[in-house]
Amino acid sequence: MKRETTSLTRRGFLVSAGALGLMQVSRAAGAADLASPPSDDCVRPLVKFPQKRALLELSPRPPLLETPFEIFDRGVFTPNDAFFVRWHLAGIPTTVDAQSFRINVHGAVDTPLALSLDDLRTKFEPVEVAAVNQCSGNSRALFSPRIPGGQWYNGAMGNAIWKGARLADVLAKAGLGQGVKQIRFNGLDAPVLPVTPPFVKALDVDVAREPEVLLAYEMNGAPLPLLNGYPVRLVVPGWFATYWVKMLSEIEAIETVDDGFWMKTAYRIPDTPDNSVTPDQTGYKTIPINRLRIRSFITNLISGATLGTGPQTLRGIAFDSGSGIKAVDVSSDGGNTWQAATLGQDYGPYSFRQWQAKFVAQPGTAYVLACRATANSGETQRAVPVWNPGGYLRNSIECYEVRTA
Repeated sequence: MKRETTSLTRRGFLVSAGALGLMQVSRAAGAADLASPPSDDCVRPLVKFPQKRALLELSPRPPLLETPFEIFDRGVFTPNDAFFVRWHLAGIPTTVDAQSFRINVHGAVDTPLALSLDDLRTKFEPVEVAAVNQCSGNSRALFSPRIPGGQWYNGAMGNAIWKGARLADVLAKAGLGQGVKQIRFNGLDAPVLPVTPPFVKALDVDVAREPEVLLAYEMNGAPLPLLNGYPVRLVVPGWFATYWVKMLSEIEAIETVDDGFWMKTAYRIPDTPDNSVTPDQTGYKTIPINRLRIRSFITNLISGATLGTGPQTLRGIAFDSGSGIKAVDVSSDGGNTWQAATLGQDYGPYSFRQWQAKFVAQPGTAYVLACRATANSGETQRAVPVWNPGGYLRNSIECYEVRTA
């Protein structure tokens, strides 16, 4: 039997693809407008990494790659080779042997486990869930005043069908102690310097036991790309991607609340009613970032576009943290008036929901197009953007300035 491995050369994803003979591609027409932040110092090249088509590079080491926004108009599910990439630590294994790979389940459990990839595939019920994976810092480049950190535009997200074993089933097999408060997760990536804390995340035990939380070994019907966490990643539908630990190798049941750097210090949001503060505000409490916020986008045009006259079709996507999209409304006058869009197929409450609407464009006219989603929970998008020092949680109504000839 052929030995299953996924392997990349270290230079394959630690340096820019142009130095590899992987052919750094030139920017496609319109790509700068589609996926680059508006500030002049944030323009990023389109580059190819192994197992990936040309994506927008924020950083080669650790790799931070953004999906060009035009991809989201081509289908409800984001192709594996177009899916965004976000690593925190540069010590990423370049070869993973599926036969020797194990996930160690330990801590406050009755029976410690060492699960192989084959164990996950054959000893637990396979489950599929369609879910959006969105980086906590998605859209940070649009915050004003500007915030330090990865200057993502709107493409640090993707939607896929994830297949794997329920984390709840694995925890049941291990048997949790009565005093367990959280489940802690670690992956194969490692710090380059000893002073850098390992990337360890934790979930409250009730969240970890939710039936949609998976140890995923497939993505859109294929093994995960290495840069997206092969051979197994944690999938936490409805939660920001910081919890979706890649190359998952360790699951630990703990009887305390994790106080490591990536929970106690990093990825925190203000503990205010809307998790927003003013730039000069201090002295507020913070909590770990958690569930997604409702969002919607127009996908078939960009700000600055020139439209034809007559009937125009608008297409887009919307999602929330898991109640599902109830409605999307669109406006051609900057939000003064709204009309209902037609929703596309429902692939589940955690998935992108496509939508479509029409409006009639008059000659020589400027329009401010906007879209606003409402969830089954009643959550809707706000007109005023949030602000917090992490550059998280943006979900304001997106506007697109266009005109006709």
